[in-house]
Amino acid sequence: MPKQGMEPKRRADLIGAVIDEIGEAGSLDVTVSSIARRAGMSSGLAHHYFGSKDQMLIAAMRHILAVFSQRVAAGLRKAETPYQRLCAIIAANFEDHVFDRRKTSAWLSFYALAQSNPEARHLLRTYQQRLRSNLLHDLRFICQQPQEVEPVLSALIDGVYLRAALRRDGPDPAAADKVKTALDALLAAHAPLDGQSQPSR
Repeated sequence: MPKQGMEPKRRADLIGAVIDEIGEAGSLDVTVSSIARRAGMSSGLAHHYFGSKDQMLIAAMRHILAVFSQRVAAGLRKAETPYQRLCAIIAANFEDHVFDRRKTSAWLSFYALAQSNPEARHLLRTYQQRLRSNLLHDLRFICQQPQEVEPVLSALIDGVYLRAALRRDGPDPAAADKVKTALDALLAAHAPLDGQSQPSR
């Protein structure tokens, strides 16, 4: 029987073990037994806390996304203009910690799981909707057609991240700058609001 008061720590240990196991395997080809062993507990106890391997991965992704959201929020607090806020969102997606090999393996595996697992798919859509909302919030102040710019910028962020994460020689250190350059081009192509000749930086 699980010891009273130990659940938060053991859940955290299992989440860390999921990220480590998938990072080492590079895929979802891991077992509850191997995850539990890495976390220092029995398979039965792991099942008690999460129920299945899929639930463990979803919990791990919730954790990764929560940490990521905190980093985005920290960057946004330092920004003073809509343009700086957009750049802060872009920068947060390409910080070094985002490219931790274990986390990128978990993230790519999560994309695969979302194709068949409704809960994972809902979590992925929630992340995508939050990104969309954050971008639209600031784009509407500095361009005429934010609804046209946002899907392109969102796709660039995800696409450049995936390409950078899959590089054999490590992530591209210029990835964020490439997306910022694309942002500038998108803003130039969609005229700023009347009376604002260029984004306030």
